[in-house]
Amino acid sequence: MASIDDLDTPAILIDAARAEANIKKAQAHADRHGLKLRPHIKTHKLPYWAKKQVAAGAVGITCQKIGEAEVMADAGLTDIFLPYNILGRAKLERLKALHGRVTLSVTADSHETLEGLAATFTDAGHPLSVLVECDTGMGRCGVQSPAEAIALAKVIDQAKGLTFGGLMTYPAAGRAAEAEAWLMNARDALAGLECRRISSGGTPDMWRSGEDSVVTEYRPGTYIYLDRYQVAKGVGTLDDCALTVLATVVSHPTPTRAILDSGSKALSSDTLGLPDFGELLGMPGARVTGLSEEHGNVTLSEGAGLRIGERVRVVPDHCCVVTNLFDQVHLIDGDKVLETLPVAARGRMG
Repeated sequence: MASIDDLDTPAILIDAARAEANIKKAQAHADRHGLKLRPHIKTHKLPYWAKKQVAAGAVGITCQKIGEAEVMADAGLTDIFLPYNILGRAKLERLKALHGRVTLSVTADSHETLEGLAATFTDAGHPLSVLVECDTGMGRCGVQSPAEAIALAKVIDQAKGLTFGGLMTYPAAGRAAEAEAWLMNARDALAGLECRRISSGGTPDMWRSGEDSVVTEYRPGTYIYLDRYQVAKGVGTLDDCALTVLATVVSHPTPTRAILDSGSKALSSDTLGLPDFGELLGMPGARVTGLSEEHGNVTLSEGAGLRIGERVRVVPDHCCVVTNLFDQVHLIDGDKVLETLPVAARGRMG
């Protein structure tokens, strides 16, 4: 069996046992609180983990792009949610083909999006489920008021080949209560329309959900691997983080500065508001404080030097983006490499 010492750097390592434990923990929480779990595959982009999540009890998966969904359908995943406004003839044709293969649902937040969907999906015997996306405080996509949500729900309900699937949101972090109130107002105003699903997302706030939540379905993504941002939000500890980047020390210009062969093309410059870009496992206080494309600057405390040629493991700030920078990941158990998997949905567009 191969060892991580045999791997070239930079490389993504996934502690398989930690990822499995994170899957089980989230599913147990959802089951306790009567929530359906529909994990977002954007974090791992791997059919391997998507199947593990469904086997653990998830009702299906969430994808952000048609290309991702096509990869997952090819791998045998059968219930896929695409919470994205799908526009343009090419994308709508691909979406229709996907609808013929799997149980599919999508979102819309405008009449323009619904016009395209209604013109493409016309079979009343096999309608496409469409949820209304609601902006409950994130300030991204979504209708701006419950009244707008109701208006779009009625349009969906009246379209021959569409069916109203419910409400969807991606709430701002730490503002779950605000989202709850928004969604409850919208749900209660849907007179005569059945609201089968109320779908929400975001790993940190999932753990604050309870039995009295208006949300019926949760779409966590990062929970499977975790990262420094999730640790900062109290979701877990570094010991729960399954993904690390294996890197090599290529220079040590000063006693308190070392350089890794992992820059923005391996660790990502997306910090999610954290003051640095990652930290080294087993070296308290060692932080990746600067990135250029192929170099990672590590700031060390006095006396905590590294050796040139030494290999280290970095916990990144945002693991979802890091996954998208690599063609493959290595599942590990300790120092043993269990399996190397291609990141199948990486770079899939649409």
